[in-house]
Amino acid sequence: MSDVQLKEAISTLKETGVRITPQRHAILEYLISTMAHPTADDIYKALEGKFPNMSVATVYNNLRVFREVGLVKELTYGDASSRFDFVTTEHYHVICDLCGKIVDFSYPGLDEVEHLASHVTGFQVKSHRMEIYGTCSDCSNKSH
Repeated sequence: MSDVQLKEAISTLKETGVRITPQRHAILEYLISTMAHPTADDIYKALEGKFPNMSVATVYNNLRVFREVGLVKELTYGDASSRFDFVTTEHYHVICDLCGKIVDFSYPGLDEVEHLASHVTGFQVKSHRMEIYGTCSDCSNKSH
């Protein structure tokens, strides 16, 4: 986990007037340290031993706060539960059709897509999202 990312995230929260509770700190730490794109339930289960009084609602409320200040992206892929991704750099996701595993990948060449879309359509483009679907190596190996 990056201590620098954690310090910057805490600083961002303080600048927006958000109090840093032990639960918020732990949820942020977990999000920064995991590459798994967890659901709120995953986060709750990972931290419930450390915070027995914390509820799933507490996790959701904190994720909403983090999303509103731009620290976290909520990823929705058509299934019932959102997944959460700590915002580091612009990146894309490859998603396994079988197990739902999500892996980050970067492709800087796509940064020009927004500029081109704006130029061609006249839109003021704010963002874009790309997802690639397939079968992860773990699932591929199981089927052989």
